[in-house]
Amino acid sequence: MDRREFLIRSAACAASAAIVPSRVLGANAPSGRINVGFIGTGRQAFGSNLPQMLAVPGVQVVTVCDTDRWRMAEAQKFVNEFYAKRDGKSGYNGCTQTADFRDVIHHRDIDALMISVPDHWHTTMGTMAAKAKKHFALEKPLSLSVKQGRALADVVKASGVTARTDSEFRSVRKQNHAVELIRNGHIGRLQRVEITFPSDPTPVVDAPDMSVPEELDYQMWLGPAPVVPYTEKRVHDRKQTKMRPNWMRVSTYAQGMISNWGAHYFDMVQWANRSENSGPVEIEGHGEFPNALWDTMINFKVTYRYENGLEMTCEQTPTSIPTITYHGSEAWLKIENYPGVMTSSKPELVTLEPEKGEEDFSHNLWDKNDFIAAIQERRPTMIPIETGHRDISISQIGLIACQTGEKLRWDPKAELFLDSNRANSLLAAPIPRGEWANV
Repeated sequence: MDRREFLIRSAACAASAAIVPSRVLGANAPSGRINVGFIGTGRQAFGSNLPQMLAVPGVQVVTVCDTDRWRMAEAQKFVNEFYAKRDGKSGYNGCTQTADFRDVIHHRDIDALMISVPDHWHTTMGTMAAKAKKHFALEKPLSLSVKQGRALADVVKASGVTARTDSEFRSVRKQNHAVELIRNGHIGRLQRVEITFPSDPTPVVDAPDMSVPEELDYQMWLGPAPVVPYTEKRVHDRKQTKMRPNWMRVSTYAQGMISNWGAHYFDMVQWANRSENSGPVEIEGHGEFPNALWDTMINFKVTYRYENGLEMTCEQTPTSIPTITYHGSEAWLKIENYPGVMTSSKPELVTLEPEKGEEDFSHNLWDKNDFIAAIQERRPTMIPIETGHRDISISQIGLIACQTGEKLRWDPKAELFLDSNRANSLLAAPIPRGEWANV
């Protein structure tokens, strides 16, 4: 069985066996069906978002969109094969494709969007979706700067749409169990958190200019980013959807592991610390900035301090693996790797389930189920855009501390540094170009 067949079968089985509250289906599906459009059909779409969304009852994926026509055709085929297999038909061709994401956002018959595009597009597409009154789930990290994220959170609030920061950690039992134990007081007062992120590959120093592949609309791929010559190591490896894309290592389009994994782990810490609408007040750190095409920060260490005394460190080394350790006044909890193996200074905590009256996250919906249920129930998602913005702001102010080399004081209410004009000047970068500057 090849990978495509495995994913299609897995999603079909999940669709028939998923345990989802009946409220998710609405009063009488299929009349209450939610039509979803997919914008972005790369590694994240194939590896996670498409199979999960297809498995949610009451959902129909009706169109796919990408600047890479090969990926878009593969996604369309994947969706059509899924529905044919699910319904026991010899064929299905109800999923369409379009190369322009604006056609998806403004389509009258599309209710919700799954946006899984390179990071430099996130705030532009999220803002356009909110203004068009489309519900949307947007891949983390939400933005490339604090100012971008604040603008997105504000427009979402004003629009009234249901919007979700797309990160699955609050649904992963090993991860949410630790937060549950902390919030229920089982390790005492949370005093310190230590985080390590996965290591990065050796940076690609340079790559030759290349002809743009016939399947790629490179100008649309660049979008709000500066115009530069095409090279494969700037974008993604051709005709595959398994490898981590190259753009994740280029600071024009992404911010490296401090944002890619920080969006996950910082969300867990904010949740555990009950500071989801706030953040740390002091930051210092250092890191390496390769003089290379792949120039996102690597091999870094950043220390954050909160007003309540909590200290959090995040670190990446050439051999590090994803790990988070919570130190309390009475015990510590450690979750190593993903989805995670928990250990503790109190071994009984590893299997301790909540008692009546305690917070219980064991029944948290999976991320795509949460998104659809929130639309149906007109409630906030598990990770609203405001929360996701606060999470990724922590990555961004940590990156700025490393860029400036300064020990910085941060006002989480005003979202400004208190003592550095240089640091504050970095809060708004990058500025979109061309037509995208006025979205």
